[in-house]
Amino acid sequence: MLTRLTPGTIRLQRLRAVRAGTWARIGLAVMCVGAVVGYFAFPTYPTYDSFYALLWGRDLLHLHLPDFRVYRGPTEHPLAIAFGMFCSIFGQGGARLMVFGSIASFVAVVAGSYRLGRLCFGPVVGWIAALLVLSRFFVENLAAQGYLDITYVALIVWATVLEVERRRRGTPVFVLLAAAGLLRPDAWVLSGVYWLWCSWRADNRTRLKYLALAAFAPVVWVGVDAVVTGNPLYSLNATAGLAAELERTQGFSSVLTSVWSYGVRIDKLAVLLGTLAGLPLAIWLAPRRVLVPLAAFALLVGVYVAEGAVGASVVDRYLLGAAVAALPFCAVALGGWAMLRPGSKLRRTWIVGATALLAYGAVTAASTVSLSSLRTTLAYHEEFHKGLARALANPEVKSQLRRCPLLSLPNNKLIPDARWILDTVNQHDIVARSQARADVGKGRHALEERIRRGSVAVYPLGSAVFVEAIVDVGDDPRDQVPLKNFKRVYTSRYYAVYANC
Repeated sequence: MLTRLTPGTIRLQRLRAVRAGTWARIGLAVMCVGAVVGYFAFPTYPTYDSFYALLWGRDLLHLHLPDFRVYRGPTEHPLAIAFGMFCSIFGQGGARLMVFGSIASFVAVVAGSYRLGRLCFGPVVGWIAALLVLSRFFVENLAAQGYLDITYVALIVWATVLEVERRRRGTPVFVLLAAAGLLRPDAWVLSGVYWLWCSWRADNRTRLKYLALAAFAPVVWVGVDAVVTGNPLYSLNATAGLAAELERTQGFSSVLTSVWSYGVRIDKLAVLLGTLAGLPLAIWLAPRRVLVPLAAFALLVGVYVAEGAVGASVVDRYLLGAAVAALPFCAVALGGWAMLRPGSKLRRTWIVGATALLAYGAVTAASTVSLSSLRTTLAYHEEFHKGLARALANPEVKSQLRRCPLLSLPNNKLIPDARWILDTVNQHDIVARSQARADVGKGRHALEERIRRGSVAVYPLGSAVFVEAIVDVGDDPRDQVPLKNFKRVYTSRYYAVYANC
């Protein structure tokens, strides 16, 4: 008698026969759909740096030279300003478009991590690397708030992928690194090292061509600073000064310590332990293919430490590139067994160890990660922005602003939001009370007198106080107390508006 195979076995064999590339395309399509759904489900708005990129881009769109000399202004990023100029074409919707660009960049990071892991260590490691990126809620949170760092990481990851595909690939890699260098100066070092790598066997003409590509980003950045401010090194000096003012600088030993503490914050402890185990395993399994991702990871960590040691800001986002570059090595620890001969004792032992690491990571994630907290954070970010827009659109508030156009806010955090909502080019009509207080401490009273003489003042209420009002060194709770002779003209859940016109 003939025994027919069960349908389940036939389906399983058919699934196994599907090519890895097909599964990758299916996974990318599912991820894109999920990203679009998330984009509309959580309508967040850009963060501080991205809003200023929008404002400066809008200035250029209106043929105004942007002003980088703003109170506690962020570092200008030429590529972000160019994208902000494009987003500004769509009016108030440009803010949401900026966020969409960051979410699309996150999708590119996931796809690039899969591609890198697959090229170096096989499809199993590639899938695990992609899943590790997808499960980093710290990175997803930054993407949902329109942080520029996500696009920078995407460019670095794909530059690494292109180099792995073909050694000394040259121009395409330089172009991606140049784009990354227009978002963060860290990529300048990567471009310089890559130029040395490619020039080793190149002729003189090719060396000069590659040198021009490697120098493109710093030359453009310096040129923009020179044209706008008259000081080619303005970004470098202003960033260092602001870092010192906000007490974000640390000594060399503290910077080294922050590599681990910030790494745990971004990747979590289980992933860092997997990375430490996966690094030697990756070198042992694929000593030639591991060179490029290993060099990228080492350079990103080295640049972060070097920048922090010379006085740049030391914040967790600046380690994001290195944290993402570490994930393929953790993926090796979890899935590198697939590169070994089936049935071998080492393979079985490795699977047991990977399962234990995965279980530990799942348990710690279940006890520390809060999806409701993430949803609340994103909801607050949306509500604070929309609440400010409703406050400034209130008829009585608009009437007061027409009578005295000076608008005061507790500190610098809400200034770009207000400028974007009011569609104003004149930044001197929107000021921070914390700046006035700092000026008084230096013997200057002009700004304080302007505010007292006649202005409209916004005061965050409730949870917005600790997100938008008292967030940095120098923020004083007294800036949350309405001034004498100011009368309340508007109140909502998150904001109160007072006027003295």
